[in-house]
Amino acid sequence: MAEDKRKKAEVGAEYSAKQIQVLEGLEAVRRRPGMYIGSTGTQGLHHMIWEVVDNAIDEAMAGYCDEVTITLLPDHMVSVEDNGRGIPVDIHKQYGVSALELVYTKLHAGGKFGAGGYKVSGGLHGVGASVVNALSTHVRVEVKRDGKLWEQEYKRGVPVRKVRSIGNARGTGTSVTFQPDNTIFTELEYDWGAILDHLRQQAYLTKGVRMNIVDKRVRGKTQTYGFHFEGGVKSYVRHLNHQKEAKHPSIFYVNGEAEGVACELAFQYTDDFKENIFAFANNIYNPDGGMHVVGFRTALTRVLNSYARNKGFLKEKDDNITGEDSREGITTVISVKIKEPQFEGQTKAKLGNPEARTAVESVFAAALETYLEEHPKDAQAIIEKCVLAARARLAARAARDTVLRKGALEGLTLPGKLADCSTRDAARSELFIVEGDSAGGSAKQGRDREFQAILPLRGKILNVERARLDKILSSDAIKNLIIALGTNIGEQFRLEDLRYGRVIIMTDADVDGAHIRTLLLTLFYRYFPTVITNRHLFIAQPPLYRVASGKDFKYAFSEEERDRYVQEYLKLKADAKGAKAAKAKTKETDAAPAEAIPSPAEVEDGTVTSVGGVTIQRYKGLGEMNPEQLWETTMNPATRLLKEVKIEDAQKADQVFDILMGSDVEPRKRFIQTHAKNVKNLDI
Repeated sequence: MAEDKRKKAEVGAEYSAKQIQVLEGLEAVRRRPGMYIGSTGTQGLHHMIWEVVDNAIDEAMAGYCDEVTITLLPDHMVSVEDNGRGIPVDIHKQYGVSALELVYTKLHAGGKFGAGGYKVSGGLHGVGASVVNALSTHVRVEVKRDGKLWEQEYKRGVPVRKVRSIGNARGTGTSVTFQPDNTIFTELEYDWGAILDHLRQQAYLTKGVRMNIVDKRVRGKTQTYGFHFEGGVKSYVRHLNHQKEAKHPSIFYVNGEAEGVACELAFQYTDDFKENIFAFANNIYNPDGGMHVVGFRTALTRVLNSYARNKGFLKEKDDNITGEDSREGITTVISVKIKEPQFEGQTKAKLGNPEARTAVESVFAAALETYLEEHPKDAQAIIEKCVLAARARLAARAARDTVLRKGALEGLTLPGKLADCSTRDAARSELFIVEGDSAGGSAKQGRDREFQAILPLRGKILNVERARLDKILSSDAIKNLIIALGTNIGEQFRLEDLRYGRVIIMTDADVDGAHIRTLLLTLFYRYFPTVITNRHLFIAQPPLYRVASGKDFKYAFSEEERDRYVQEYLKLKADAKGAKAAKAKTKETDAAPAEAIPSPAEVEDGTVTSVGGVTIQRYKGLGEMNPEQLWETTMNPATRLLKEVKIEDAQKADQVFDILMGSDVEPRKRFIQTHAKNVKNLDI
């Protein structure tokens, strides 16, 4: 004890001024890249492209650029070229170096701090170019300006030479080529689809600008896409709704300015039951909304109520249309351009400027009043949609109250099928949503009762994609799940009341299991999204095979893993046989050739196949496993395989759920035809 105290005292004595480090220049970025680009994985890798593209978009928003070209090159290199004014190359008086070098080597250096470089800008912190430079092994910048072509190269943020002229040039613009540092990034493969989606979005938000995307990663092969939308966010709404049934043909659109804030907004109602609002400030997506969204919602509810009263759609005795009613089924894109945007954090998730609220509210309200008067048929369709939503809301409230009352009467609000855990520590507890009573029985026997709860589901739950809340609450399976979670649903949902730190979907590894899993994911995505975003939802991965040799066995979660285990066991058998032959001093030193491993189609569900003395069992479902096997393979925290459910791209996820789970068959048919060849080992 005395020795421990002495060591601690020595360690404490070493903490002095000499232990305090100051990271100079771009070293801070290389030491803590996550602070600047979010992560060193796929998200951060693509963020590098967005940072350079944002600089080109800033030129476009300032009116000096109408074309941007992004090229993916071999060796993970990326080039971004624009025809803007070109980064200044003259010497900065204060620092004595070229402005180009200053932008790429100093944090918080740029023309976006109110000195007249840009009226509005997405990159507000002046760190984009320098961060990309710091996190790249190699960067080359070429600037066409003043009739000359200027160039500078950098290696890991350090200039190789001074800015120099390498010839004459026509026009103006900037070209940046960079190679992400493989010692910093854990992933270097770009997602072509994600790049197309992001740049398409930027083209919608910057109408009139052409975005070119060129893929030259494979030498000798070139793939090119181009986006150019004169309709702006109106075209964006049309794109978002192209697989949905519109309630009115014309798309509302307004482009105006108030209080120095430029506002561009479009919306259209569909037969959907949820709202889809995409908000942007200076072309930066704000997933958490902000003041511009508040202004839109306030004006929408007020104007629709006023119109409905004046035109007799709402009687004196009727309640007003609520904000929730007015936004059911609406697809909206809000884009504001503002001089000094105030974002929450470097990720710019939420806009905080109060003037954005008043600007959007005044511009939108005036335009909406005119639109409703000039389009009476569209106005009627919108109001009828809102009134129907209000009736459904009242029905859902009654159904929800019934669920709560029923739960309270049936024993501490918990459904009878739930086998709860003993701990009341939500952080430690787990809820397994299990397919079928058979698997539920095995899970209840095999679980750790202290922290693992089991809720078996009987059959497939309701597809909530095309159902309102009142219909959803008529499903006993969903009611039981809501009560077990403890969060309530809809307006009264409270994440802090979630009774389990992990909610784990555990279904069979077959087509029916995948369908049930998809139905549950749809339910959580539509009605419990914060359970996903706060990292509470997981998918259990039961094994497909049990591979055994004598008393030794392993569980395989894929065909490739199964084949590897079989080969390992066969090699062990061959080695043992060879060693035995050598010990007996016989000529038999090689094992007999092994039998061919059967293909997945040749191994029927639930059967046991033998290959050279190695047995392979294909599991049909969780119910086939005894409690000990289910615990060891799928429920034991020390050995199980869990997949965390994430929402990387909410817009894309929304579209996929709408295709797969919606009522329209044709988009689903096209999706299946497009992706069928990518499906491995389809279980029919």
